[in-house]
Amino acid sequence: MSRAPRSIPKRNRHKKWIKRAKGYRGRRSTIFKLAKEAVLKAGRYAFHDRRKKKTVFRSAWQVTINAGVRPLGLTYSKFIHALRTHKVELDRQVLAELAHKQPEIFTKVVEQVKK
Repeated sequence: MSRAPRSIPKRNRHKKWIKRAKGYRGRRSTIFKLAKEAVLKAGRYAFHDRRKKKTVFRSAWQVTINAGVRPLGLTYSKFIHALRTHKVELDRQVLAELAHKQPEIFTKVVEQVKK
């Protein structure tokens, strides 16, 4: 039985991993084993941080809303509670945009909720 040479498929497989690691620092971009580990770890970080980004944005919206509500005599938590009791269905992203870019409309929303 003849033996199948494995050098070409193996080299191609290694080149794929090294190509994905292009731009990484040091030997992580040239050595197969290190490149593969680096790419796998980068993929885990990317997956995790795509979900973490949503948390970061939500907390930024909360800070913006709180900064917009404080001069009007409310706190963030009381404002959100008042929105729920008055059944105003604006999400935090829209409220943060209003507080930042259109404070007069945001003030009207707050006044309507404060009644």
